[in-house]
Amino acid sequence: MAATAERGLMGTTWAIVLAGGVSRRFGERAKQFERIGGVPMVARTVAAARRACDGVVLVLPPGRDWTGEPVDAVAEGGDHQSESLRAGLAEVPADAEIIVVADPAHPLASDALFSAVIERVRGGADGAVPVIPILEVVQRVRDGRVVETLPKDDLVLTQTPQAFRADVLRAVHADRPRPVENSGLLVERGYRVVTVAGDVGNVHVTTPRELAIAERLADTGICP
Repeated sequence: MAATAERGLMGTTWAIVLAGGVSRRFGERAKQFERIGGVPMVARTVAAARRACDGVVLVLPPGRDWTGEPVDAVAEGGDHQSESLRAGLAEVPADAEIIVVADPAHPLASDALFSAVIERVRGGADGAVPVIPILEVVQRVRDGRVVETLPKDDLVLTQTPQAFRADVLRAVHADRPRPVENSGLLVERGYRVVTVAGDVGNVHVTTPRELAIAERLADTGICP
């Protein structure tokens, strides 16, 4: 069982920007290179990570070059996100204390959100994730018919960026699990993951419709 005693962290913080996916739900185009306000989503995420962290590793699809916002290292993504994360981990210096995992699919994540998850790990948590409450009714549907209404009192939607103790993130990936959600993996292994308040404007872009929503939010100046 993993130790869960709190301890403060004051060392360097690095970000891994996971832009190595193929975006099957988005269509033929790789969504992370789509533009919001004229800026590719991946470039927005890299810029935010640079403002919050001491170094940034960018994971790209195989064969893809990077000429955008400066990064400290580039890694080649694998056939699923867990492989891409481990490719990024291999480029993070061994003395890093905190690793932030950021996803261009949340291109409007604010500097405050990056800072919030980092500070919770710096304060002693093994991991920290931003969450928003589920306000709509949640139901199970089969063949177009409602079959069950589910309780939602303790359910949330989890966003990125997420922050983790570097040694813990490396440890839980040592046996190369596939595929995994990082915060859930930590919890399964006995580590302590805490939450911070998420942001409804931190839209998760998975389809062209959500891209249009993010574009409108950026145009209004409500989100970065």
